[in-house]
Amino acid sequence: MRRTARYVTTSSTRFACANSRPKEVAAARRPRWSRFASAIKTRCTVKPQAKLVVATRNADKFREIQEKLSDLPIQLLSLAEFSSLSATDEDAPDLLGNAIKKAREAYDGTGLWAMADDTGLEVDALGGAPGVFTARFAGENATYAENCAKMLRVMSEVPQEERGAHFKTVIALKSANTLHCVEGVLPGRIASAKRGEKGFGYDPIFELEDGRTLAELELAEKNRLSHRGQAVEKVKKLLSWLLENQP
Repeated sequence: MRRTARYVTTSSTRFACANSRPKEVAAARRPRWSRFASAIKTRCTVKPQAKLVVATRNADKFREIQEKLSDLPIQLLSLAEFSSLSATDEDAPDLLGNAIKKAREAYDGTGLWAMADDTGLEVDALGGAPGVFTARFAGENATYAENCAKMLRVMSEVPQEERGAHFKTVIALKSANTLHCVEGVLPGRIASAKRGEKGFGYDPIFELEDGRTLAELELAEKNRLSHRGQAVEKVKKLLSWLLENQP
């Protein structure tokens, strides 16, 4: 007789139990000791859903990452949900150092897997600046608008052919036993004026090779093309492996 599966349903998960033969057939084929064992109620367990802390309190950044990882069986939490954790002092000399530091502190502070990114805008005409100071280009606690305004101001006399720039995102992923780092790079140039109403940060003044700014893209297209989208896609593959191979 063909063995069939019997399913048990919990509030969120359906899974198959091992004992699936009809009772009379199973009893006839199993040795006597196993008949006594069959009297014990079969217990099926579900592995708890994994959780991942995204080490940011930036709601815009969290939303982009959440969109990219939405089809993984993992619950994403931002640092906004951990009010007792203080902000990381981003004092490393490069993006990689800051990303690693933030991921480690988030992991140590929550006991959960953690991912953290550091993103920098590197402008050729400014010798690679603002780099690690991208978020603070116009000063501590500068707004998106203030950073964009300063960039347009300092680049106002730079000719079109010398306005090259690129965005770079470095992401560190910390689990119980591993630390992985990946990066994504998006080439472009600094526009001469703001365009577009979507996105955040420098998106309205970062122009792609096709002439559109990041702020003119829908979120799905931006996630596919952007520096952060590239890095998160690499993290997604790492997470898939970790979910299958780590307890």
